Amino acid sequence: MASHHPPITSRIVALLVLTLSFFSVTLAAKVRPNAADPTVIKVNNTYYSAESDGGAIWVRESATLEGLGAPGVRRERVWSDTANRGDVWAPEIVTDLGRTYIHFSAGRNAAHRMYVISADNPLGRYSAETKLALPDDQWAIDGLFFVFEGQGWFVWSGWESEAKNQEQTLYICRMDGPSEPVGPRFVISQPREPWEQGDSPRINEGPQAIVDPDGQLHIVYSANGSWDNKYCLADLRLRRGGDPTDVWDWYKSNGCLFGSHQDRMMRGWDATLFIDGPGHHTFVLQDGEVHKSPGGSEHIPFMFHGVDKGTEYNWGNRAWYTGSFVWWGETTYSRANVPGEGTNMGYSFKFFE
Repeated sequence: MASHHPPITSRIVALLVLTLSFFSVTLAAKVRPNAADPTVIKVNNTYYSAESDGGAIWVRESATLEGLGAPGVRRERVWSDTANRGDVWAPEIVTDLGRTYIHFSAGRNAAHRMYVISADNPLGRYSAETKLALPDDQWAIDGLFFVFEGQGWFVWSGWESEAKNQEQTLYICRMDGPSEPVGPRFVISQPREPWEQGDSPRINEGPQAIVDPDGQLHIVYSANGSWDNKYCLADLRLRRGGDPTDVWDWYKSNGCLFGSHQDRMMRGWDATLFIDGPGHHTFVLQDGEVHKSPGGSEHIPFMFHGVDKGTEYNWGNRAWYTGSFVWWGETTYSRANVPGEGTNMGYSFKFFE
């Protein structure tokens, strides 16, 4: 990876930020034990999360982020699998034009497809589920709707086909609102880097969109199998003025940005101290809008799942944790033997437990 070194004044400021961040590490909170795949939005001054449990989708409401896991928190069932579609996975809660939408995957084995329900507010009366007519109609999970530069998009993890299911690829397509895919699907990431290898199937999943202070779009995703502590967060950064449907306009971080295996981390990034296999995160954004992320050097909250180090790593031991990140400027992502420029400089992330 090519590395850019900022001026000495910037490096001093960065060192101060990291020093403060070290002390914030001990403030990380386990929000919910025995839980995975968090999704959270902030509406006005209230936090809402969604989860799947027992063939149903539930929404929680709290005045604080940490309160989402507190005993007695308001928790309402908003949808049940009355059609017996099968396993219900990883709902994502978003808002669009004042309406709340929850996208989720349901099905058995190769039948998993994306569905959407909606309501007038996060704890309102939700509609019946509608299957998203995603292009090519293949296995799909972890779908997220967002708006970037006035255009709706949907990004998800899927298979090329039922016959070619040895990789979970990240796809994107245009959307005419949160329920209507438009046009074909496009690959934006495949798990082909050395630090994404070692599991079968190879996996890119859990994509989350956010726009940096310079206006560039990022898709931060989970790499490697969630059943092992190699699970980590990595970044795709769209070049300035780039086309989100063009895979060569996306630049991938040269390693994990938040993970527990130092040998898989991007150079200059350190492995976690307390949490094994952090991943499948959610950016806690106002109204869930990808443009509403603060800039500057302030810490921005996010939530992820993982397992306490020293505890056996398995799905049953996963928990929701709060963490924070800062925007990390002047970071170069590099690549070779592909079309387009070999390097791209811009904002990246420093994540903290």
